Amino acid sequence: MNLMLEGRVVLAGALLAAAMGAAGVQAGEVPQGPGPQGKLTLSRYASSDGNNALDANLRGTWEDHTAWVGVYRDRAGLQQWRAGYERHVDGDLLRSVLSLQNASGGAWVGSASAEVGGDTYAILGWGRTNLRNYINLNYDPNDAITLGLGTRAIERTELALFQIRDNRLHTGQQVTHWLLRRHFDAEQRLTLDIFTKRGLTSDAAFVHTHSLTVGYDRGALFVRFTHDPHAGFTSPTQNRLSLGSRF
Repeated sequence: MNLMLEGRVVLAGALLAAAMGAAGVQAGEVPQGPGPQGKLTLSRYASSDGNNALDANLRGTWEDHTAWVGVYRDRAGLQQWRAGYERHVDGDLLRSVLSLQNASGGAWVGSASAEVGGDTYAILGWGRTNLRNYINLNYDPNDAITLGLGTRAIERTELALFQIRDNRLHTGQQVTHWLLRRHFDAEQRLTLDIFTKRGLTSDAAFVHTHSLTVGYDRGALFVRFTHDPHAGFTSPTQNRLSLGSRF
């Protein structure tokens, strides 16, 4: 699939998401019974080195299980398919997620994360890969540990501070996230993620920089924008725009 055709797919998906919103699919109306819940995300990555990319990701959740498929393609011709699975376990004082992902080229990524506590909670996480070539779309280290704190004690607000730190490849890479989610009403939510990163890039240069993600949800639709210097601890600056819908 060439970039022009993929661009048409992104546009068509955005129009489909808008049509679903116009048809009255609202936040909180995702089926809560035995039926599946879906989420489609279409993204464009604009890179300062000109190697722009497109990505499509489709997720489905059934009770405590989530699975997804996706594809990434950049202007240089690199394409990678991926598929993954998550198992959610929710309790009063422990909420955990186990995740496994496989990508074309033989890459495997596994992780475990947890929230420990009530309205105010500790954030713990651990991840590992098999070190195969993998397009890391979360832009944080994957062979890493995560430590942090969060709270939902403020009405309609969630705050979290956590750090993801390489603990395998000796790069010194660490990303510290300051996260705010604010619900204005049942349909609207604002997400703000300010993150600081420091450590060695892929060409062994040390960086210390700041990035920003802003997201807005209205009903079933959402949009996210990220400005990210040294994206993924590489040289280029990247602007990422994502549009999507829950159904």
